[in-house]
Amino acid sequence: MMTATSILNRFRLDGKVALITGGTRGIGLATAYAFVEAGAKVYISSRSENYEDDGKLMASGLGVTFIAGDLSDPAECARVVAEVVKDAGRLDVLVNNAGVAIHGDTPDFSQENWRKLMSLNVDAVFWCCKAAIPHLLAVGGGTIVNMGSMSGIASNIPQNQVAYNSSKAAVHMMTKSLASEFAAQNIRVNAIAPGYIDTDMSRGGFSNPEWFPVWSGMTPMGRVGQPEEIAAIALFLASPASSYMTGDVVVADGGYTTR
Repeated sequence: MMTATSILNRFRLDGKVALITGGTRGIGLATAYAFVEAGAKVYISSRSENYEDDGKLMASGLGVTFIAGDLSDPAECARVVAEVVKDAGRLDVLVNNAGVAIHGDTPDFSQENWRKLMSLNVDAVFWCCKAAIPHLLAVGGGTIVNMGSMSGIASNIPQNQVAYNSSKAAVHMMTKSLASEFAAQNIRVNAIAPGYIDTDMSRGGFSNPEWFPVWSGMTPMGRVGQPEEIAAIALFLASPASSYMTGDVVVADGGYTTR
């Protein structure tokens, strides 16, 4: 019979090596803090070393390493993963958090913006998974956590964002497909679908007098989420605590998609 202590231990990542993309701010940075606290050796990747916490986590001496990389380039996805494995000797957890939001009316949406969004939100997720999976297999399995969105489930309003919604729906299906393909090889792949979270990506909308009243009014809990609330789910999905879950999309949206 399991005790309370043994259950809590299932949330630990001791001895595990994790790569978190988009890890210098927002949900990615909060996830890095959570993983470090759970005992993991953490690598974070972003285009530039510009930390939302002014580099406090990096300066903490808690075993966090930064690797610069523009993950819209497939070769960079492979390089970043390879650098983690070269330095740490293994990879156990991949969190695909890097992403961008671009709104716009469909008739005016440019090919440049479509490719910018898809190359990071969809393509980079695939190429990072492709690069990471052989290394997860080499250590007997591992976990992948992809950052989707409630926008991959519901066409949230009033902003028009066909491209963004489509990209996150693609992440959800990619998650399910990878989970099916690699379940027998002990690789679990799950996704998180956050609602409106207090990050740089959403704050412009919070200050928009037309958008935010609608966002708030359509969220039953009546508030935005905090990055730490999503990081806690990422830790759960990355850890043995979720050992019987794969191919799932965990929605954390304050109830938005219930309406």
